[in-house]
Amino acid sequence: MNHETARTQLPESIDTTVELLNSGEYVADRRLATALFLSLRMGRPLFLEGEAGVGKTEIAKVAARTLGRPLVRLQCYEGLDITAAVYEWNYQQQMVEIRLAEASGAVDRKRLGRDIFDRRFLTKRPLLQALEPDGGVAPVLLIDELDRTDEPFEAYLLEVLSDFQVTIPEIGTIAAQEPPIVVITSNRTREIHDAVKRRCLYHWVDYPDAERELEILRLKAPAAPAELSRQVVAFVQELREMDLYKLPGIAETIDWTNALIAVDSLSLDPAVINDTLGALLKYQDDIARFDSQQVNDLLQRINAGVAASSDA
Repeated sequence: MNHETARTQLPESIDTTVELLNSGEYVADRRLATALFLSLRMGRPLFLEGEAGVGKTEIAKVAARTLGRPLVRLQCYEGLDITAAVYEWNYQQQMVEIRLAEASGAVDRKRLGRDIFDRRFLTKRPLLQALEPDGGVAPVLLIDELDRTDEPFEAYLLEVLSDFQVTIPEIGTIAAQEPPIVVITSNRTREIHDAVKRRCLYHWVDYPDAERELEILRLKAPAAPAELSRQVVAFVQELREMDLYKLPGIAETIDWTNALIAVDSLSLDPAVINDTLGALLKYQDDIARFDSQQVNDLLQRINAGVAASSDA
């Protein structure tokens, strides 16, 4: 894909931001669209917090796709360091350079020390790729699940988030000619330091209400019969009111619907629920809570609700 020719202008209003997300099949509420619009307009990173599976990562993917920009993703994990996130020296090529210099018989150690830390030996990792994109187009930088890293890495990010630059001791400061669009996500397994949040615009991505979740299913699982989609949404909405270890997110709703389609289910019944519940709930303790009677009671309740809403 030629990002230079396919690049789209940034949206000029909240309404056009909603339309942009809709064009990427992302059903956003107005508050989220407003947060994204302000992030794009003000050139500030967007910090998205929320439970796993509510669509935080997808926002960055859709923004990159609809704006015609590359997506650079930094997947965070415990122990993530600068060599994996920012840059790394190609030590093998540096050693070859040293060996060649020694073989020539004229080794100027000071010059050689400078030469082996030349940019041609620098391997770019996601953060540096976002600041110095190969194609020249400022990408969407997704820093995914920042809560999985530790505080020292958060501290390193401050320069990136404030000034869109990094400092490499052997070279100096490398700043972006055009700042990337930055989206940071967190599942809130721990609190992120205020210093990071102050540099960002913040939005909590919540579970969707029934109407929006049904609209999402129409886009993401179009093969599902209308009655099945309504039942699935009602069932999931009921589960989110329960004291489960892990409430199902939008991703699980879509997975479950696709699983039901795969087994040729036209509507929910106790047997198919019991057989496919592992596509919706991901912890055995949660699944074990549902015996046959509880499934029957819950199904009767949601069928009554779906019938009432259809009559209305």
